[in-house]
Amino acid sequence: MPTAPTRPCPSCSNALQVHTLPAQYGGEVEIDFCFGCHGLWFDQMENLKLSPAAVATVFKAMHQHRDAPRTPLAPRLACPTCHDPLVQGFDVVKSGRYITHRCASRHGRFSSFSSFMIEKGFVRQLTRPEIADIAAKVGAIHCSACGAPVDLRKEDACSHCRTALSLLDPQAVERALQTYAQAPAQPAWGSAGDVADAIVALEKERSRQQRAQPGAALALPAAGVLGVDLLSVSLGLLARLWDD
Repeated sequence: MPTAPTRPCPSCSNALQVHTLPAQYGGEVEIDFCFGCHGLWFDQMENLKLSPAAVATVFKAMHQHRDAPRTPLAPRLACPTCHDPLVQGFDVVKSGRYITHRCASRHGRFSSFSSFMIEKGFVRQLTRPEIADIAAKVGAIHCSACGAPVDLRKEDACSHCRTALSLLDPQAVERALQTYAQAPAQPAWGSAGDVADAIVALEKERSRQQRAQPGAALALPAAGVLGVDLLSVSLGLLARLWDD
């Protein structure tokens, strides 16, 4: 359960929400959430101390706030403990490469929700045919790691941070939830094309809502850069795991 907010978010400076979660081998660990920035602050090594049940709890909290407006990360991120600038770097795990922002004084690290999902193995990298399938329907999206636009018709990775394009892996989510949280799940989609269809449907609904509002801006063309990333959309496709 969340406790009283304490330290500022490294990006937007709003108060972080502290959640007390079970740690491995007993005890507890406090994880700081910023749902406005879709980010997590881990004190030194806390990301490795989370118990399997805690990982599932973090995943559920991310799911519950999947539709919250996302504030772009600030150009300069500051440690909530010492307020010094965070140093951007990369970590590599079996499921992909992801961005991290670390305090040089070892106070901790800031991770986006998408980076957390890659770190914990909830995702898989897309194959080139899958990227081509999505590109035929969508055109361009935003990188899940850094937010830069990615033209799927020309690129198979983010040209800005070189992060590979990834999707949430329904089978990995199912295994994690069954093993850690005893929550049975079923794959929510069968192919990358299903995710592309979900993006198109999302943009059509957004366009419909805009047209219903007087003075609303025109919707982006099909080939434009859409304000979504693949991980957030695939997370939304898993909504029925808890909503049904």
